[in-house]
Amino acid sequence: MEIVINNVNILNPGNDILHGNILIEDNIIKEISPFNIKSDGILIDGEDDFLMPGFIDLHTHILAKGFHKEENMANPLSIHFYNGVPHSLQTLNAGVTTIRDCGSADLGVKMAQQRGLFPGPKMEISVTPLMTTGGHFDLFLPSGFDLEIMYPGFPKGRCDGVAEVLKKTREVKRAGADFVKVMCSGGVLTTNTSPEAPQFNIEELKTIVKEAKADNLKVSAHCHSLAGMENAILAGINSIEHGTFVDPRMASEMKDANVSLIPTMLVHHYLYKHGFPKWDIYGKEKKAKLKEIVKVHKENVSMAYEKGVNILMGTDSGVIPHGHNLEELSHLVDIGMSPAEAIASGTSRAAEFLGKDNLGAIERGNIADLILVNGNPLSNVGLLADNNNILCVIQDGKIVKS
Repeated sequence: MEIVINNVNILNPGNDILHGNILIEDNIIKEISPFNIKSDGILIDGEDDFLMPGFIDLHTHILAKGFHKEENMANPLSIHFYNGVPHSLQTLNAGVTTIRDCGSADLGVKMAQQRGLFPGPKMEISVTPLMTTGGHFDLFLPSGFDLEIMYPGFPKGRCDGVAEVLKKTREVKRAGADFVKVMCSGGVLTTNTSPEAPQFNIEELKTIVKEAKADNLKVSAHCHSLAGMENAILAGINSIEHGTFVDPRMASEMKDANVSLIPTMLVHHYLYKHGFPKWDIYGKEKKAKLKEIVKVHKENVSMAYEKGVNILMGTDSGVIPHGHNLEELSHLVDIGMSPAEAIASGTSRAAEFLGKDNLGAIERGNIADLILVNGNPLSNVGLLADNNNILCVIQDGKIVKS
């Protein structure tokens, strides 16, 4: 099938805007021309709007709906999967055509999307994050109930000691993980853990990284704490998620070690503004942790950016409602990025991080993951946060939002 988009402004971040026309054949960008292209396929008049690469959100949880333990207790397991159908459509409608799921989606969810059983972003999955006993996302409660979701193909993530972390890393690889996610500090959503406390020791982390890299898998570390970041960097992880308490020394270490930072600014602001459900008995504890995070996060990430740390776009959607993904770009601009840099962090540089050299840019021969936008995001990146401005989404050469 052919799709032609004529009369459009082609926006590749870092390059001059090119007014032109595009031919898509099957799932590939076949031609980019200054002249109108004729075709017997689908013709789209771009009406002088802006054509951009589809976005890549490097930190989502596509099945999650707030990670409320109470809902896990009340709902049948199948609801966990059905939630992913509207979440995936909301993500596509926001202009995100690829995600990295940092814990929730399993291999079956990824395969269902690939087979077209529901519309959704393409997925890189970690299956389930690895966590220490009593650490972030250990959902064994003081009551004695264990609320960690578990079923065939979705191993428990709890592990301690070199032997256990080695086996658990192999289990998530067996389950189909594209990368390994590890909890290197406490977090906001798990009770009785502090974001400032490290989790996993250096020997455990080195074991995880070595085993992941035996299959060329990257390792991603949820981490707020300085000590946790240092352990993760020394172990050889590839990205720090959140990085709340990063300081100048740690930023320099990240840059030197080529460790990327995915700060997920949006999630903390959203939760601090909107809070938690009234029935959440741990809501006050979570809000107190958020207060400390919001206080320093922006300033610290801004410093890391100035130090030259590679900062990429991720939202932690699933902790917050899906479909707000591109609001993250305004937060990245607030820490000092230009609109073009913020856009690149979720397109060309995100694709580079994933090792996808055929994504993230509008170039001949690349995969046709594209969005048509009403307005120039280089003049106002905030317009991308309004899904009404995402006029059309094309994924793998197919129109999925029009």
